[in-house]
Amino acid sequence: MSDQARKRRLTSVDVAREAGVSRATVSYVLNDTPNQRIPEATRRRVWDAVDRLGYAPSAAARSLRSGRSEVVLALLPDWPFGRMVGAMLEQLAVALADVGLIFVAHPRAGSRRPVAEIWKAISPAAVLTWDPIEPADQAAMRAAGVKVTVGLFQRGDAGGLAVSEQRTGRLQAEHLAARGHRRLGYAFPDDERVLVFAEPRLAGVRSACAELGLDPPDVRTVRIDRPSAVAAVRQWTAGPDPVTAVCAYNDEVAVAVLGGAREVGVSIPTDLAVIGVDDLPLSAIVDPALTTVATDSGGLAAYLAAAVIAGLADEPAPRYPGSDIVELIVRDSA
Repeated sequence: MSDQARKRRLTSVDVAREAGVSRATVSYVLNDTPNQRIPEATRRRVWDAVDRLGYAPSAAARSLRSGRSEVVLALLPDWPFGRMVGAMLEQLAVALADVGLIFVAHPRAGSRRPVAEIWKAISPAAVLTWDPIEPADQAAMRAAGVKVTVGLFQRGDAGGLAVSEQRTGRLQAEHLAARGHRRLGYAFPDDERVLVFAEPRLAGVRSACAELGLDPPDVRTVRIDRPSAVAAVRQWTAGPDPVTAVCAYNDEVAVAVLGGAREVGVSIPTDLAVIGVDDLPLSAIVDPALTTVATDSGGLAAYLAAAVIAGLADEPAPRYPGSDIVELIVRDSA
C-alpha cells in the first residue's frame, strides 16, 4: 500500500484489494457469515491480508452489520476503588473478551455529564451499574436498544451485591462470637462514597449480634489516621463493660485500629481482637497479621459476564453467587 493510504483509516476495501477478492467476500470472512461457501484458501488470503495491514474493523461498523453492539458499558460510581474492585474489573474484561464483547468502564468521579449522555453516546449492548437502576432509566435504555441492564446493588432486600456484603459483616461477627467475645465494636469509615458497602456490612454485623443474643455493636467512625484510631480504641476499651473485639469496615480501617491500640497500650488480640475485610496484601504482613474476610473477585466477574451473555442470548439469568463468594481468613488479630 502507498504511504498515503496507510495514513488514512484502513477499510475493508483495502483488505479486499490486498487479498485480491471482493469486498463482499471480506465481509463474509470477517463476520463468519453463515451459508456462504468461501474456499479455505480464500479465507486464508483474507486473514493474511488483515494481518499484513493491521486492519481492525470499527465497533460501529460491526454493530451496523450484525445489528447488535458488542460493547458492555460499566458506569463506575464515585468511589475510591480498592484492590478487589480493580481485580474484578480486569477479570470481567477478560471474560467478556473471550466471547467477543468489548468492555468499557467509565468512571463517574468528577464527571459533569448526565449518565444518560454517556450510554447514549456509546450505544452499548449492555450496561452495568453499581447503583440501583431506576425503572424509568431501564425503560429508556431498552427503548434505545440496550438489551441488558445489571444493577449490582439493589434497594432493601431485593438482592444484588448487598447480599454478599451483609454476609461479610455476619462472618465477622460470627467469628468473633465463636471466639467468646460478647461486646463488639464496629469501625465505620468516614468516606460517604463507600456507604453502599459500609451500610450492608454493618447491617450484617447487627443482624448476627441480634441472632446470637449479643448487644448491638458499638459503632464509631474511624478515619485512617492516628488521632481518630486512638480516640476510638480508648472509647471502646473504657468502662466496666468494654468492647473486646472490633469489626472494621475494611483492612485499611482495621490497620488504623491496630495502630491506635498500640498507641494506647491495648494488646491485640488479648485485650482487643480486630477483624477486617478485603484481604489486602498488607493484612498478612502487619503485626499481628490481620484476620479478614475476602471476596472472590473472580467469582463475581464470572457471574457478571454470565449475566450479560445470558441476557444477550435471551436466556435466564444465572443465580447470583451471594454468600458463596465471601470467605473468612483467620490470622492472629482475632
